[in-house]
Amino acid sequence: MTTELQSRTRTDGMVWIPDGAFLMGSDRHYPEEAPPHKVAVKGFWIDTHTVTNTEFKRFVEATGHVTLAERPANAEDYPGADPALLAPSSVVFRKTPGPVDMGNPYNWWTYQRGADWRHPRGPGSSLQGLWKHPVVHVAFEDAEAYAKWAGKELPTEAEWEYAARGGLEGAQYTWGDEFSPRGKLMANTWQGDFPWQNLLQDGYEWTAPVGSFPPNGYGLYDMAGNVWEWTTDWYQEHGKITHACCTLDNPRGGPIDGSYDPRTPEVRIPRRVMKGGSHLCAPNYCHRYRPAARMAQPIDTATCHLGFRCIVRKEQAHP
Repeated sequence: MTTELQSRTRTDGMVWIPDGAFLMGSDRHYPEEAPPHKVAVKGFWIDTHTVTNTEFKRFVEATGHVTLAERPANAEDYPGADPALLAPSSVVFRKTPGPVDMGNPYNWWTYQRGADWRHPRGPGSSLQGLWKHPVVHVAFEDAEAYAKWAGKELPTEAEWEYAARGGLEGAQYTWGDEFSPRGKLMANTWQGDFPWQNLLQDGYEWTAPVGSFPPNGYGLYDMAGNVWEWTTDWYQEHGKITHACCTLDNPRGGPIDGSYDPRTPEVRIPRRVMKGGSHLCAPNYCHRYRPAARMAQPIDTATCHLGFRCIVRKEQAHP
């Protein structure tokens, strides 16, 4: 196969995002999004949708890759950790029977043995009927391994946000400033009071098949809601970010919410930025289905609402 043909094959199912500059971040929402700042981005190709279970299955069958959630953790890496958390497991959402203390995410998040990309809703679940849904329960190293196998890379935070904005400078959402224009829901998010009342007005309690909602101005699907997406940036305050080199600044982490776990305070896990929000984001708790929104995600943790998509940069696509 020639280099030119390899490039064309690698960019199938992708769209071209042209060179440009944009105002990254926001000062109208959560403090970690501020301050807005101008960022220049070189052109790149990006997947039109997140990697699906079908696509990830092909990768696993071709490489024999075993995801982090399917392997036991090394106890030496987690001094003082609860041994039960070291078994092969992943983080799964559990809807509560009623209102709960919103300051304690353990009210709705739980580590589940046997939860992994093949069993996205916990042990006993399967991928039946979910082949076109985004793959979940993938840690950062799993997403990186897939990207390398596909001849691609994961996007930086700036590349991801630039693509998510779809050419709309400063808009609140990927489609504009109105959440549901003319009453139409534009993304798979939570309607109702999280974490106990999901009104299902968008038709989905969990993930939706990729492409179920309208694309943004660049033709990209699900850049808001459905699942969060990994980026390569280490998490740090916007004011400290150097987008060209993505330096690590005082990493802290934990198994669920990005801060250290008070049950094992001696464990500190580096965190990457995840973007886009998910089907679990709701106005009363996590209004983060916006391009400026960002969250810290421990690199050693997989969850039921986090996936990824890949890019190919200009110099790689056109040698």
